Amino acid sequence: MDKPPQLFPLFLKLDGRKVVVVGAGPVAASKLATLRGTGAAVVVIAPEVSEAVESEGVAIERRAFRPEDLDGAWLAIAAAPPEVNSAVAAEAGRRRIFVNAVDDPERASAYAGGVVRRAGMTFAISSSGAAPALAGLLREGLEALLPGDLDAWVARASALRKEQKAARVPMIRVRMIRASVRRASAPR
Repeated sequence: MDKPPQLFPLFLKLDGRKVVVVGAGPVAASKLATLRGTGAAVVVIAPEVSEAVESEGVAIERRAFRPEDLDGAWLAIAAAPPEVNSAVAAEAGRRRIFVNAVDDPERASAYAGGVVRRAGMTFAISSSGAAPALAGLLREGLEALLPGDLDAWVARASALRKEQKAARVPMIRVRMIRASVRRASAPR
């Protein structure tokens, strides 16, 4: 049996960019707060809209999905009934737009992972759509393991980076410093 190709982990800058969410039920609503946090220009397309989606303060068009809804979009979220998700995924594929087809990994070209955000750090875990509940469980475990003073770690790392850039420390030297710190802190 052939192994499926690995996913390429990537974090997207969506600030000011159009993201189309097709569907307006609880699953779509669960995506909106995170999308709004990115600064994306979110447009929801659905004939019927839940109160949860209505309260998110995003642009809403109450109607069925049309292919031209993806004009200018950088990302599509298909969170509608399967036949609608299929149409969204097909049109997104034709336009070379990544689509997160919720609960339909076969049609998705992008998968949302379990995410932990703390102290300016973002950690994401994905099962390539095969086991989202497990990804969520691992996310919870990771969250529990993170140090309480992660913000201090981030501040120190940021200060070191600024110092190294100001001193024009070559990247190869930075990597050597990191490696020596890892060796020195490794359990013996």
